[in-house]
Amino acid sequence: MPTGRPHPGAQSTRRRPPLPLLLLCVLGSPRAGSGALPPEKPFNISCWSKNMKDLTCRWTPGAHGETFLHTNYSLKYKLRWYGQDNTCEEYHTVGPHSCHIPKDLALFTPYEIWVEATNRLGSARSDVLTLDILDVVTTDPPPDLHVSRVGGLEDQLSVRWVSPPALKDFLFQAKYQIRYRVEDSVDWKVVDDVSNQTSCRLAGLKPGTVYFVQVRCNPFGIYGSKKAGIWSEWSHPTAASTPRSERPGPGGGACEPRGGEPSSGPVRRELKQFLGWLKKHAYCSNLSFRLYDQWRAWMQKSHKTRNQDEGILPSGRRGAARGPAR
Repeated sequence: MPTGRPHPGAQSTRRRPPLPLLLLCVLGSPRAGSGALPPEKPFNISCWSKNMKDLTCRWTPGAHGETFLHTNYSLKYKLRWYGQDNTCEEYHTVGPHSCHIPKDLALFTPYEIWVEATNRLGSARSDVLTLDILDVVTTDPPPDLHVSRVGGLEDQLSVRWVSPPALKDFLFQAKYQIRYRVEDSVDWKVVDDVSNQTSCRLAGLKPGTVYFVQVRCNPFGIYGSKKAGIWSEWSHPTAASTPRSERPGPGGGACEPRGGEPSSGPVRRELKQFLGWLKKHAYCSNLSFRLYDQWRAWMQKSHKTRNQDEGILPSGRRGAARGPAR
């Protein structure tokens, strides 16, 4: 009886699906949960103008940032009360989400600035930032920084620089900051109270030590602007060393009262307190210059007289005691 099985020598009539159809089934189906997202609203737009000649802006691309799709960002700007929309063209100038407008900017008129994000799943637009170019001006670091010793004063350095030349033809004020550090340290100390001077004296420094000094500028009040201004980059560091101390004994420091001079104790303590205050505060006011210079001159004269009375040589050794004159 026939069993329904094909004869071993007979060919099978069952057909296999073609190979391309199998590949299509495997590779052609979309991957579930790909994570692709439409763009979120960009935020945190900040802009600055270098010497009132251009405008650079950067932003943050949404709360999550990554959309897992190619997303295009466009910076748009226009004059607030009139004019057409303009699109920034120089992207990635100071980072991945930034753009630079090199020229053709108007002064004394506010701009509206925003960012548009677009991919194949949608689009988003940031809030509008309104600004006046005069309110976001920064400049180059102050040039011609010079650091030098102040005579033989072993704990002071004089710092001088030049106002930014790019703004010389504009009406503005300026604030300056100085920072300095010891040669073998990475910790900077910042002097904030320099105001609009272009010179300063650093006090309370270590004798016989190399210091690196930098200065930066904040141009503000340009043509009456009320904004705080934007700090420039720091200048290139300039190095100078303080003179070595000629005082005997380790560490130098203020002179201590001799035995047998109780009446000078309170005066010396007050001077010591004054010196301690100056060591904590680098200063730039002319009044402080005069007070400190007078105090240092008095102390050096007193110290020299004391050494002569005690027969102390400049090296710190005591000379032979002189007998009474015959």
